[in-house]
Amino acid sequence: MAMGSGRNGGNLKNAVVALLVPLPSIFFYLCFLSNCGNDTCTGLWKWCYHHPLLLVNALFFLNVNFVFWLLSHVQSSHWMIDLYWTLIPVMLVHYFASHPLAHYNELRSWIAIALTWIWSIRLTHNYLRREGWQLGVREDWRFTDMRQQYGKNWWWVSFFAVYFSQQIFLVGVCLPLYVVHSVDEALNLWDLVAIFVCVSGIVIAYFADTQLHEFVTRNNELKMSGKSMVPNLEEGLWRYSRHPNYFGEQLWWWGLVIFAWGLGEEWSLVGSMVNSLCLAYVTKLVEERMVKQEYRAEAYRQYQKTTSVWIPWFNTSVKDDEKDKNM
Repeated sequence: MAMGSGRNGGNLKNAVVALLVPLPSIFFYLCFLSNCGNDTCTGLWKWCYHHPLLLVNALFFLNVNFVFWLLSHVQSSHWMIDLYWTLIPVMLVHYFASHPLAHYNELRSWIAIALTWIWSIRLTHNYLRREGWQLGVREDWRFTDMRQQYGKNWWWVSFFAVYFSQQIFLVGVCLPLYVVHSVDEALNLWDLVAIFVCVSGIVIAYFADTQLHEFVTRNNELKMSGKSMVPNLEEGLWRYSRHPNYFGEQLWWWGLVIFAWGLGEEWSLVGSMVNSLCLAYVTKLVEERMVKQEYRAEAYRQYQKTTSVWIPWFNTSVKDDEKDKNM
């Protein structure tokens, strides 16, 4: 009973911290809006008015990078950045839409905002479900590995590896949302393509993560009962891709790029390109981790030989089965 109470108390404390931590940026931005509705403002407010992208990066640097970094040393964990990866894009899209310099097609804006909310709700739900509906129980395993790798230097390396890098990725992948709120043009065919790609990405990621969650849950039950665990998930979307959840997530971000592409702002793809390259490296780390687990190593190596990495495709075993049926 006491253990459960302690866990719930820690969960509530972390929830309160997570709710309070973005308030400095929100308060500052609301003060800016109340003091500077047009270009007649002066001083700091004038700078904020004329530099929307620099302002959002300054707020991110001070409120996320610096404050989150300090909190990570107090809590000895970098758990909070994972939660806010799912929330910051929602904050950014509303920031871009509400900035005094914003000018845009209202229908396209509403579509982009609605899609971002749906994406965020889906990913936040998956994060909380994966963590057993507890906040701050653990940090990303990659951060834990880096903590061991850098040892005594981790206290300052973590600022760049965990937080400053996240600023580059998050602001970068959200650049198309800035473009959507910077160009006022009627909807076109590109918008329909973008909607289709974004929705497809959200749906694929949802089913992939749900299938993975059910697989992990079943394996945990087998482990608790003393039975052998299933080495690999090779059902559903995972039969055709080793990382369908990553594929769905990439579709989402590149769907946003299509919105900007249709508005003639191709430069905004740079964020999604960097994110895709980073995810390719993360995929490599994940797969190296898989083959280090003794109970699944051999099965996973075979899985690698027969199944596509990201893009769902028919694998070797499916083709062989079809040949056997035809014979």
